[in-house]
Amino acid sequence: MAYLELYRDKLRHNYQFLNTLFKRHGKEWAVVTKLLCGNEKYLKEIIGLGTKEICDSRISNLKTVKKIDPTVQTVYIKPPAKRSISKIVKYADVSFNTEFATIKMLSDEAVKQKKTHKIIIMIELGDLREGIMGDHLMDFYHSIFKLPNISISGIGTNLNCLNGVLPSQDKLIQLGLYEQLIEAKFSTKIPWVTGGTSVIIPMLLKHQVPDIVNHFRVGETLFFGADLLSEGTIDGMQSDVIKLFAEIIEITEKPKVPIGSLAENPSGEVFEVDENDFGKNMHRAILDIGLLDISTDFLIPDDDRIIIVGASSDMLVVDIGDSVRNYKVGDLVSFKLKYMGALGLLNSDYIEKRII
Repeated sequence: MAYLELYRDKLRHNYQFLNTLFKRHGKEWAVVTKLLCGNEKYLKEIIGLGTKEICDSRISNLKTVKKIDPTVQTVYIKPPAKRSISKIVKYADVSFNTEFATIKMLSDEAVKQKKTHKIIIMIELGDLREGIMGDHLMDFYHSIFKLPNISISGIGTNLNCLNGVLPSQDKLIQLGLYEQLIEAKFSTKIPWVTGGTSVIIPMLLKHQVPDIVNHFRVGETLFFGADLLSEGTIDGMQSDVIKLFAEIIEITEKPKVPIGSLAENPSGEVFEVDENDFGKNMHRAILDIGLLDISTDFLIPDDDRIIIVGASSDMLVVDIGDSVRNYKVGDLVSFKLKYMGALGLLNSDYIEKRII
């Protein structure tokens, strides 16, 4: 059975690296845990690091956080669905919002539950996912700031999440100007300008983030040490907090080219024949993991001489012919992971999760 390992020492190292970085720049930050898919063991590891604020896009995951430690501030990081309002108010201290009707329902429910629910108003800065248009912000704020049991604790934005729009100083300054306009017009204070996600950390390292952006929400860089602008690893961070291990269940020397007439496989792919491969063999290993668990695009073999050949629903085929290791049936092959691959594995009931 394939399994994941989370390395406690590497996780702590990355957490401390980020915590020191944000403190040095005077920024607050929260851990985004949606990658962990509510895994209680792994959430306990995050809370054990000392974080006091956790963001997630699944209310069931925030419920688990509250079960582990009710003092942790929980943030629901997408606009709430109507049918989830009561659970949002119960388990999320804060939620991201873009619709007046939804905030009105949150207000009514917060009155029922005798709680104050905090909201972040999300503003569109070009990536075209969630967010109200900036020229509607003043009227939007005016319509909600007097709702009972609602506290507007910040404004925010998301970049590089849908269409790949990159952050810039101009966009972050624009976000800060919206905060200043609100404070000036309504004689109020907006505590958070939460424009920072993992993609903005490289700008922070270069001292390019305006002071007014005072809050970050970080997941990918915590778990992968990722510099999302250069697509490399941030110097001083660990890239393999989480790794995958899959067992070899067959090793056979087979032809490089399939034998017989070719049609689409179940994934809709048609094998492209390289005529130079006719008559050649390949030393193939089959591993006990497949497309049901992860796309091959998200796998990075630790043994850089292994070549991923392809996968079916439950098996992965690799070429081990150039490896210096003498692999045998029953051996484990380890992989670093890309974010979306780890997300699928952590959401799978078929993959065991371990802590090292």
